[in-house]
Amino acid sequence: MRVQPTDEKRRTSAPCRFWTLLLCLPLLVACDETQTPAGPRYGAGPHEDRPLYHLAVHPLHNPNKLSEAYQPLVDHLNQQIPEARFKLESSRDYQNYEVKFRAREPALLLPNPWQTLEAMKAGYRVIAMAGDSRDFKGLFIVRKDSPVRAPSDLRGKAVSYPSRTALAACIMPQWYLHKHGLDVNRDIENRYVGSQESSIMNAYLGEVAVAATWPPPWRLFQRDRPQEAAQMKVLWETPPLLNNSVMVRQDVPAPLAAQIARVLHGLHTTESGKAILAGMQTARFHPANDAAYAPVREFVDRFEREVRKVESP
Repeated sequence: MRVQPTDEKRRTSAPCRFWTLLLCLPLLVACDETQTPAGPRYGAGPHEDRPLYHLAVHPLHNPNKLSEAYQPLVDHLNQQIPEARFKLESSRDYQNYEVKFRAREPALLLPNPWQTLEAMKAGYRVIAMAGDSRDFKGLFIVRKDSPVRAPSDLRGKAVSYPSRTALAACIMPQWYLHKHGLDVNRDIENRYVGSQESSIMNAYLGEVAVAATWPPPWRLFQRDRPQEAAQMKVLWETPPLLNNSVMVRQDVPAPLAAQIARVLHGLHTTESGKAILAGMQTARFHPANDAAYAPVREFVDRFEREVRKVESP
């Protein structure tokens, strides 16, 4: 038979349970703390207070190859300028990249010379030129068994380019064909295939008669695809123009922009810097400003008068 507690026992036992629980709380908390895994805690540390700047590089390569080529540069900037953080940003194609800088999203840019002119309108300024001018030229790539010998042989045939707005790999080659007697809007079929490697592969696969590109992607193709590259050759080259720029958005603090420029300009003076430049297929960074790109503006203006608008079909 179960004996029910009297009211008096209930009144005396309740306070006892309360004080017993209160006395045990520190022990329970201590037990819980001992079960917390040891190790660092990843919270908001001092480094999170540093401003973050994105470096957006125009689509020289696909995102994986772009990261392989340019992430060492970003790592170097992070090492040399510890008061700021830098992050590499890729884009899926030229048009996506141009939307980004026109919206003033990235703080730092590495655009082609035509994009440099457009970025100036959006509020960016030049702090360096990436590579030697003589390396900024258009290349026409064909299979070694191609029957094409002269620009006139391209009438009725297709030519591939990465994008309508690729200066060295499209605009300059189309100007070359224009100066050699072709109407590029009627005499040939222009195929804008999205990337430098895709342009070259179109010629390798026989999808087009000629592929337009420029030296760094061609060198990379020769390195990464030696068997395919061995079956191809450079047929023609355009005259050179100014190379790609490095730009900062106008609200980037001037002392920081000057630091970035100093780091870039000094890369070719150290062995580690030379290794970074080699990975980007870039000889060195040269001092430059907005005024240095005036010849590009003159060239583009003439191209648009005589051939086509750069962006419109």
